[in-house]
Amino acid sequence: MKHIGNLSPAVGSRHKKKRVGRGAGSGHGGTSTRGHKGHQSRSGFSQSPGFEGGQMSLKRRLPKFGFTNINRIEYQEINVSVLQKLADAKMFPDGTVNNEVLYKIGAVRKRLRPVKVLGNGEITAKLNVAVDKISASAKQKIELAGGAVSTNG
Repeated sequence: MKHIGNLSPAVGSRHKKKRVGRGAGSGHGGTSTRGHKGHQSRSGFSQSPGFEGGQMSLKRRLPKFGFTNINRIEYQEINVSVLQKLADAKMFPDGTVNNEVLYKIGAVRKRLRPVKVLGNGEITAKLNVAVDKISASAKQKIELAGGAVSTNG
């Protein structure tokens, strides 16, 4: 029989082993296991990743190299083999392929990023492809299959 004096929490309901800041008798009073002074003892302390205690961090010690072109255009690529699979699955009922159609059926993920068609694989479907860029081999394969190609830019 349980009495008010010997109640205990249900097994698995408590995860913290120590209750800190509950007086000197608990063994974890005073500084509440945080030590004395310093930024780690304060509430709201957060340390940036890579901080090495004031030592010059590794990312600052290593030499910089390379170049990032801020004007680079990142295309979403799609191969003609994928277009053929989508055509076989009746995803292009009127035979038109453009950025909006490819986005709606989930072939490309980003609506605003330009699309480039690459020539990996074979295609037999007659499609009208209107995308931002197309490789020479992809253009040749689509036209050989009886389709038409145009670029948006």
